[in-house]
Amino acid sequence: MFRAKYILALVALLSVTIPQPGVAQAGGAKQLFVVTYVDVFPNFAAESARQLQQFAEDSRKDPGCVRFEVMRDVERSNHFTIVEAWQDRKAYEAHLGLAHTKNFRDKIQAGLGSPFDERLYYMLQ
Repeated sequence: MFRAKYILALVALLSVTIPQPGVAQAGGAKQLFVVTYVDVFPNFAAESARQLQQFAEDSRKDPGCVRFEVMRDVERSNHFTIVEAWQDRKAYEAHLGLAHTKNFRDKIQAGLGSPFDERLYYMLQ
């Protein structure tokens, strides 16, 4: 329940800064929002934070990236949330195939306390 409210708040935050979120674009494509929870073992928190920061910097340069933010839980420093906005699902899927995304996912595996909890969203219209 807490995470669902958190997701809604994050998507609302993004929608304030993104013009016409969720509006169909040329060809009928919709803007895609992705929220991913990354939980690592506490002894991997510092290294994971560095990896996540680099991943965000690299991902912001990807074609179709509208916004890419990484946040750290206030109470649990080994819990992170990635909030992404992409022009459309095609741009997001292209991002998944890029070398820096694959390298990030490979490197962070050693410290993961649970699998990525990755959720894809479109804005309600």
